[in-house]
Amino acid sequence: MRVLNYLELESELHRSGIGTATDQQRAALARTDADVDVVTSPWRGGHPARAPLSAALGRGFFREYDVAHCNLVGPGSVAVARHAKRNDIPLILHTHVTREDFADSFRGSNAVGPLLGRYLKWFYSQADLVLCPSAYTKRVLESYPVGAPVVPMSNGVDAESLSGFEGLREEYRERYGLDGMVVFAVGNVFERKGLTTFCELAEETDHDFAWFGPYDTGPHASKTVKKWVTDPPENVTFTGWIDDIRGAFGAGDVYLFPTKNENQGIAVLEAMACGKAVVLRDIPVFEEFYTHGHDCLKCSTRDEFRRALELLSRDEDLRRRLGENARETAAEHSLDRVGDRLMAAYREAYEANREGRSVDVSRLR
Repeated sequence: MRVLNYLELESELHRSGIGTATDQQRAALARTDADVDVVTSPWRGGHPARAPLSAALGRGFFREYDVAHCNLVGPGSVAVARHAKRNDIPLILHTHVTREDFADSFRGSNAVGPLLGRYLKWFYSQADLVLCPSAYTKRVLESYPVGAPVVPMSNGVDAESLSGFEGLREEYRERYGLDGMVVFAVGNVFERKGLTTFCELAEETDHDFAWFGPYDTGPHASKTVKKWVTDPPENVTFTGWIDDIRGAFGAGDVYLFPTKNENQGIAVLEAMACGKAVVLRDIPVFEEFYTHGHDCLKCSTRDEFRRALELLSRDEDLRRRLGENARETAAEHSLDRVGDRLMAAYREAYEANREGRSVDVSRLR
């Protein structure tokens, strides 16, 4: 089976959660025993700018594949979807973007939310199968509603890629002037991810706080992001992009993620795979994955977050126990499992298409 696993704007999104999720899909597929050939570009010549030349030579714009799987919602993905429908190719669309998680991300993102919601309803409804990272996201899509079968599937975590993070601890702590119990976050700096709560908690404690990840202070950045990253509390470090993400998990001790909305949160799983104590906002998506007091601490208010950090600073045994349990939780999201589930989805979409029936989601649970 030849499968298209496509992420448009891939070079621009390699620092994002969507880019990480797509990379992990491809790594997971490479681990399976299935006879699958994965292509990452739908265009002949490997780029849309070169496709017209191929078409002029009679070879067409698009490469040949048995199943199309798109990870974004832009014009390139729309073109792939239309091509799939015209040529009777089963189409799988992966939900990494919802109206809800787009809020508080960029300047003006809240204002375009209603329009985005209508667009996503139309786009995802074209699919033969929609994959999404969580049961929570499935409920969100069904509320639009999306007119296609929806199946939750974990993004997974590439624990092997984090191997050796411990050896980077001193280097990264020294590089960013970090000491003691370091409270940290990983990923793009957005208000949606709890930026204000992160910084206000830092102002109320004596711990070093570090946010490892890129941030934008240009025209697309929200006022809140500009405010905090240009004038942070004295004990907060915004590192910007780092070349080796393992350094973040080596330097940090307690992973703080007061996010307002997530479809899953890959960096949480990465922190857990590294055995870190994790403190999360108590939001619906985390109910299905994590258990308060077992593999994390969940909080709803800033006071609760502050008390959780104080408790972890006093109780190293609790930090260690939460981290050990978190590592076991992360193992449940291994790439081996992701690869097997992806292949099952591809086979079911392909067979359903050949047999002229709808995808049977009961075969994918």
